[in-house]
Amino acid sequence: MESKKSGLLLIMSLVFFLCLIFMASFCPTMAQEMADVAITKELEEQSKLLTYIVYVKKPKGSITAQTEDLDSWYHSFLPATTASTNQQRLIHSYRNVVKGFAAKLTVEEAKAMAEKEGFLSAWPEKILPLHTTHSPSFLGLHQRSGLWQGSNSGKGVIIGILDTGIRPDHPSFSDEGIPPPPDKWDGECDFNDEDTCNNKLIGAKNFIKSSVKLPVDDVGHGTHTASTAAGSFVKDASVFGNAKGTAGGIAPYAHLAIYKVCSFQGCPESAILAALDTAVDDGVDVLSLSLGGGSAPFFADSIALGAFGATQKGIFVSCSAGNAGPGNSSLSNEAPWILTVGASTIDRSIVATAKLGNGAEYDGQSLFQPNDLGSNLLPLVYAGANGNQSSAFCEPGALKNVDVKGKVVVCVRGGNVGRIGKGVEVKSAGGIAMILINQETDGFTTIADAHVLPATHVSYPAGLKIIEYINSVSTPTAIIIFKGTVIGDPLAPIVSSFSSRGPSLESPGILKPDIIGPGVSILAAWPFSVENNTNSKATFNMVSGTSMSCPHLSGVAALIKSAHPDWSPAAIKSAIITTADTHNLGGKPIVDQTLDPADIFATGAGHVNPTKASDPGLIYDIQPDDYIPYLCGLGYSDKEVQLIVQDNDVKCSLVKSIPQAQLNYPSFSIEMGSETQDYTRTVTNVGPVGSTYTVDIGVPLALGMSVNPSTITFTEVNQKATYSVEFIPQIKENRGNHTFAEGYLNWVSDKHSVRSPIAIIFK
Repeated sequence: MESKKSGLLLIMSLVFFLCLIFMASFCPTMAQEMADVAITKELEEQSKLLTYIVYVKKPKGSITAQTEDLDSWYHSFLPATTASTNQQRLIHSYRNVVKGFAAKLTVEEAKAMAEKEGFLSAWPEKILPLHTTHSPSFLGLHQRSGLWQGSNSGKGVIIGILDTGIRPDHPSFSDEGIPPPPDKWDGECDFNDEDTCNNKLIGAKNFIKSSVKLPVDDVGHGTHTASTAAGSFVKDASVFGNAKGTAGGIAPYAHLAIYKVCSFQGCPESAILAALDTAVDDGVDVLSLSLGGGSAPFFADSIALGAFGATQKGIFVSCSAGNAGPGNSSLSNEAPWILTVGASTIDRSIVATAKLGNGAEYDGQSLFQPNDLGSNLLPLVYAGANGNQSSAFCEPGALKNVDVKGKVVVCVRGGNVGRIGKGVEVKSAGGIAMILINQETDGFTTIADAHVLPATHVSYPAGLKIIEYINSVSTPTAIIIFKGTVIGDPLAPIVSSFSSRGPSLESPGILKPDIIGPGVSILAAWPFSVENNTNSKATFNMVSGTSMSCPHLSGVAALIKSAHPDWSPAAIKSAIITTADTHNLGGKPIVDQTLDPADIFATGAGHVNPTKASDPGLIYDIQPDDYIPYLCGLGYSDKEVQLIVQDNDVKCSLVKSIPQAQLNYPSFSIEMGSETQDYTRTVTNVGPVGSTYTVDIGVPLALGMSVNPSTITFTEVNQKATYSVEFIPQIKENRGNHTFAEGYLNWVSDKHSVRSPIAIIFK
């Protein structure tokens, strides 16, 4: 028996030994396969994760005192099964502008959070798009005089730019003559070289987790917007020798704090909120955001939420209206605590003229103006003559079967390729030059771009004439004549076709946009050369969009803040709105891309006038708590209002809700039915003592109005006075086919004119 056991043990030992040899040969392969399976499983799990922004109630007690305690509170909402990896799941913690965090979660995990005490809401983050010299002079700002002198050109004010980063070594960010930042500044500079940040560029931080650590601008947008708002003076700035002069921002002595929240892929909401949260701690005075999505409820709009939190801290927030015009209700950034900025032209053009074989000439624009095209007429062809829309738009690959070699090619604006990209396609297909024509919706809005070949961008009416000529002759010809920089357009400012319009979808009782400012063909700093890839550090470019108009107004706000450091964000906004210009340089009403008078939903209050805004006479002030009755009046739930205002105790049942148009806003937007409507406003005297104001009314179509009292006298500075306005509907037939009407209410003294625009939306 014993011998049998020994034999069995021997056989088992031999088998085990052979197994070891076998495994020694195959373990590496098996281990790799097992690792691959584990990695695949991990990737599958990761692919199910989305970045959620989670909003929670403000925790009670002393837990808010320490950031570590707040983080612990946030961690308690994460799934218990992921406790060991919570740090990796948690992307951003917010504590100033909102209460909540951004985390990687599955759909199921996000839904499970709703059961936890203190939870408010959660949704997957959206990736928001960007809204993509002479303009200070056009706005009446001149060195050593006027508002620049009275406001010390923005000295001591900190402007935070949320964008694609910055090129720190550009001369627009030199700190020559700029004092150190105020003591309240508590931000950081992420650039490696300690000398990179200075008294101009006082801080720079990157919030894009997937990109390189440094907040370097590899897009161009952020450098451009930062220098527009507060760039230092740079002599002999130009692009291709055009628009030559001294470049400078609107608030040239203000400080800049840069927050990189965007890349080529767009701007994640989680990064935007993180930057807004950090900017509050850093001590900024003005925030500038040239980005945004479409209309959304304010409790589900990350920019609206973050901006409200910033406003509670006394920070002014300026945002672009969007580039979805000219259709109505195409706005972004509609919240009343945000200054919403549309785009207009300045009185400078970089003229390039299309001359046809029949002698007709049509002025357009191009920033690239080569001198080697010659003056001889060249063959002219319309890329869309074959009936193919893709060819008409000169989209990539669409010109393969179109004979464009050696010719001037007509392309239509729009489609799936940008204006400059159309020229790239024409050039690659052998074309010599390009005439870019507008679609009907673009009207007369033309843009000076840094094209890759000789080109001109002409209006829609000019485009019709050019195509008509091509169809009328057997051998059409054309040439482009470059005429350089021309200043003095009496129609400026003109509302651009792309500038988004009101009325607001989320809150039609608030007039939006608030204001328009320069946003077409704006020359400002650029991180790399567009001129044949030269290595000069003083590189500039012209870019268009409400992205460009927004930092103009951010700079104006900084000037006003410097001149009036005790003014609230609402007071600064009121000053900008009530002093806006409604007429162009020629003394006529501002027009839009059709060259007809622009309506109130294109212009808002009108075009910014910085000098007048610094001395408005009266202001319409709003404190953060004043928005609570307004938000309850929108029909938001207690939980939704609590999320916005960060107050767990708000209950709309205990608040006297107000209709939207009752908010103490410096404009009126009334949805008018068959009933008379009454509203009040309170003004504060920031002008001379002893001023008497008399009301002047521009009554909208098919309406009656009365104002009580009609005269107000102020005996003290900061004295308040309340007046009431009655809007009385008239016979419906009097308005014809009009869906809206407009007017104004103007308080006039011997020194000031305080104008509130009125929009009437007929129901």
